[in-house]
Amino acid sequence: MKVNKTFINYFVGGAILSFVIFLNVSCSNQSAASPTQSSDKTANPETTFSTNPQVKAAQEMISKSPDVPLGYTMLALSYIKLARESGDFSLNSKAETAVNRALELEPENAIAKKLQASLFLTFHRFPEALEAAAKLQQKYQQDSFIYGMLTDANVELGNYEEAVKNVQQMVDLKPSMESYARVSHVRSLYGDTKGAIEAMGTAAKIADPADKEARAWCRVFLGNEYFKAGQYTDAEAAYDLALRIFPEYHLALTGKGQARMAAGDFENAVKFLTQAQDRVPLTETVILLGDLYKRSGNTDKAQQQYELAEFIEQKLGNTDMRRLALLWADQDVKLDEALAIAEKEHATRKDIFTADIYAWCLYKTGNPQAAQNIINEALRLKTKDARIFYHAGMIEKGLGNKKAAADYLLKALQTNPSFDVLQAENAKAALQELK
Repeated sequence: MKVNKTFINYFVGGAILSFVIFLNVSCSNQSAASPTQSSDKTANPETTFSTNPQVKAAQEMISKSPDVPLGYTMLALSYIKLARESGDFSLNSKAETAVNRALELEPENAIAKKLQASLFLTFHRFPEALEAAAKLQQKYQQDSFIYGMLTDANVELGNYEEAVKNVQQMVDLKPSMESYARVSHVRSLYGDTKGAIEAMGTAAKIADPADKEARAWCRVFLGNEYFKAGQYTDAEAAYDLALRIFPEYHLALTGKGQARMAAGDFENAVKFLTQAQDRVPLTETVILLGDLYKRSGNTDKAQQQYELAEFIEQKLGNTDMRRLALLWADQDVKLDEALAIAEKEHATRKDIFTADIYAWCLYKTGNPQAAQNIINEALRLKTKDARIFYHAGMIEKGLGNKKAAADYLLKALQTNPSFDVLQAENAKAALQELK
């Protein structure tokens, strides 16, 4: 069989394009669930994936040459691409199996080792990802993909100065969609909203025209940058474009739902979030829909959503429990469990979003002084994140520091007045109490 080298190079360069920014925005995560992946609810996803041309080509290569690693790496690449497009992240486990087989056949296979490191990131095994990427960088110092993995791992572990160096090296080597998307994320972390929007706009412009999912992904995360800055009209326009490029894209549907929510159009917000959840029941989407039901007074439906979020995180083998800890802290339930989760995460991950959730859990369990110390970690990059400002304000309020509390709460609402359909209302009420 003739090997399509363009196919291999393309996917090695873009297999984990979406990982870091998708993970960090609103503390969202990739669910381990295996939802229906097609608008045809009767379709068998396994059959659909097995008939995928790229999967079939890889399987045929394996059948003809079972002791050659190339077929297995091609199969892994195909599964990773399908996982991104469909939202069925269980396909990443299939990819891992294929990668492991390739490494059994050839332990130093470069493509397999890069894929292994990228899958460590997908499964939130960040220290392993960093170690693997660092070893690869020593051997392949001109490979931009490796610097992307180093950026991702260092961001997730809170090694931000290293991440800045890595992303600069990546973009210098290859000014691609993948590198500009990471530039956007790092700029956003450092509070450079304008620069983040500019970089993500560049990523969207230079995305491969043939890759609809990648083009739509860029538009979604461009929309997310606008949304975080309270620019809801621009955000919704970006989500709409993503849906035109890649119809029924679950990330774009979620963004559209949030934009409608910010506009006060709760009816259509429910519609879009429900569509997104039906496509891929991500924990973040499930909770968003639950919060919207709660805001609308439908407590029964809200509770069903929250129970679904717990099921996804606790029963389906997910690898990121931080969002569940945040949910419980927001609701003032299971606070000891929430604190335990956040404390465990913070022990190994020093990123600002883990620190923010840990601080919030400390505050909710009656320890505002300790919470103040940790929230300062979350504030250290001057990230323009309304939720972090809100938490900082409530912690200062709990300590009796009225001026600092009012400043942070006002900053949260000025940054993004609709950062959360429930917590934004709490921020307004708390600010009113301080006047």
